[in-house]
Amino acid sequence: MTNWRAVIIGFLVATVLSVVGVVVPGIGQLVAVLFGGFVAGYLAGGGLGSGFWHGLLAGAFGGLVGGTLIALIVAVSGWAAGPIGGLFSGVAGLGILLVALAISFVMALESAIAGAVGGVLNPNPRR
Repeated sequence: MTNWRAVIIGFLVATVLSVVGVVVPGIGQLVAVLFGGFVAGYLAGGGLGSGFWHGLLAGAFGGLVGGTLIALIVAVSGWAAGPIGGLFSGVAGLGILLVALAISFVMALESAIAGAVGGVLNPNPRR
């Protein structure tokens, strides 16, 4: 059973650390995702599989939420240039959303590996 509390806390940890990690582009976000997945896996406990699952969900949730927000901002901001600008920015927003989905899968895998480590270090579930 999924411990959504652990997933949300892992997502929030990754989000806060990625904002701080902007100082070191690329590496800061990678460390944030790894640490968020670890926290989700550790809080969920239950061993390797449970930690993997909860880390995967925390990483995927972060990637999907971030990518969707960026795509919506780009798509809506084009309407300031009128209907033609809205059309072009809508297409750009869709492209950004597709790229963000691909990146979220990569983030989810990194987070899942860290979550598996966290789940192993805390074999007892906390509820």
